[in-house]
Amino acid sequence: MATAETLAPVATEETVTSVGLFDLTRQRDRLGARIEARIDDVLRHGQFILGPEVVELEEKLAAFAEARHAIGVSSGRDALTMALMALGVQPGDAVFVPGFTFSASAAAVAPLGAVPVFVDVDEDTFNMDPDALKAAIAAVIAEGRLNPKVVMPVDLYGLPADYDRISAIAAESGMRVLADAAQSFGAIMGNRRVGTLAPITATSFYPTKPLGCYGDGGAILTEDEELSEAIKMIRTHGRQGSGDEAMRIGMTARLDTIQAAVLLIKLEAFAAELDRREQMAALYTELLAGDFATPVVPAGMRSAWALYTIRVPNRDQVRERLAQMGVGTGLFYRVPLHKHPAFEQWAPDGLSLPVSERLAEEVLSLPIHGDIEAREVRFVVDCLRKAVG
Repeated sequence: MATAETLAPVATEETVTSVGLFDLTRQRDRLGARIEARIDDVLRHGQFILGPEVVELEEKLAAFAEARHAIGVSSGRDALTMALMALGVQPGDAVFVPGFTFSASAAAVAPLGAVPVFVDVDEDTFNMDPDALKAAIAAVIAEGRLNPKVVMPVDLYGLPADYDRISAIAAESGMRVLADAAQSFGAIMGNRRVGTLAPITATSFYPTKPLGCYGDGGAILTEDEELSEAIKMIRTHGRQGSGDEAMRIGMTARLDTIQAAVLLIKLEAFAAELDRREQMAALYTELLAGDFATPVVPAGMRSAWALYTIRVPNRDQVRERLAQMGVGTGLFYRVPLHKHPAFEQWAPDGLSLPVSERLAEEVLSLPIHGDIEAREVRFVVDCLRKAVG
C-alpha cells in the first residue's frame, strides 16, 4: 500500500537553483532496487512476452481503476488504434477528436481509413467542448459523406473530460465513446475512476506520464467482455489464445514483461505520488491565483496532474526567460491538430477552432511530478513572476 514514506524525504535547507519540468531520478532512487529485483525475476524465468508479470499487472491496474478488465499493450498510441479496431471503426467512419491535443489522437484514426473530425475545446478545462461536439456532429450528418462512429475525448493534462454530457450527445447519434486517457490514469470524476468513465479507455505508460514505465507501454480498460476479448486478439496478430488462426486483423502490440515488472513496483507508490501532485498543484494555484490563468478543475473531479499548465501572454518570451533562470517548462501543444501538415487533408477549408488556436499561443506547463517539493514550487513561481515582469 502506498504511503507518504514511499516518497522521497522533503529537503528543507538546500537552496533551490533550478527545477526541471520532469525529474525521474528521485523516483529511481526510491524504487530502483525493488524495480531491479522484479526485472531480475523476469530475466530468470525468461518469459519476456506476456509473462506472469503482465497478468499480475493487468489484475492490479483493473483493481486500482475499479474496472472489470485491463489489457496491457505496447503504447498509448497503439492502445487508441486497437480500441478503435475493437469498436469496428472502418473507412468512411468519422471519429470526433479535440483540436487541442497531441498528434497521436488523430494519427491513431488514420490507419483504419476513418476520418478524424476536429472539435474545439472548452476555454476553462481545455477538454472537448460538448457544445462544439454537437455542432460538429450535426455538420457531418448534414454533409452526409461520413458515418458518425466514435467520439474520442482526451483528458488533457490529467483532467477527465465531461463524459456525462459527451456520452449523452454521442448516444443521440448512436456513437460509442473512447476515452483517450493517456495523461489521466489515476484521475477521478465523481465516484468513478478513469478506466470506467467510457465503454473503453486507452492510457499510456510513457516514462513521463503519472504512471510511467522505462520505455513505451500502455493499457486498455473496459467493462465490456466482448471488447476485452477483441483487444486481446488484436494485440497478438488477431489470434485467439495460442492458436495460429487469425480471427480478425490484429497487430503486434503487447506490453513486454520487463515493462510490466517496472510498473508493478511503480503502481505501489502511485497513490502517494498522486497525492503529492495534488498538493503541489494546489500550492501552485494558491500562489498564482489572481495574477495568472491557472488550471480549472470542475467540482467533483480530481486531476492526475500529468502537467500543471497555465496561460501566459508573450508565452515564448516568458519561457525563454524561465530557462535562463533554471526553470524547465513545456509547450503542450503549440499547434492545434487541424493545422498539422499531416492532417490538413481532413481539415475543411476555413476550419476555425478559435479556443484551440488561442490556447496554442498561450499555454505553458510548469514543473510537476511525484517528488517535487514545496520549496521548488515556490522557486518556480518566484521565477515566473520575474519572467513576466
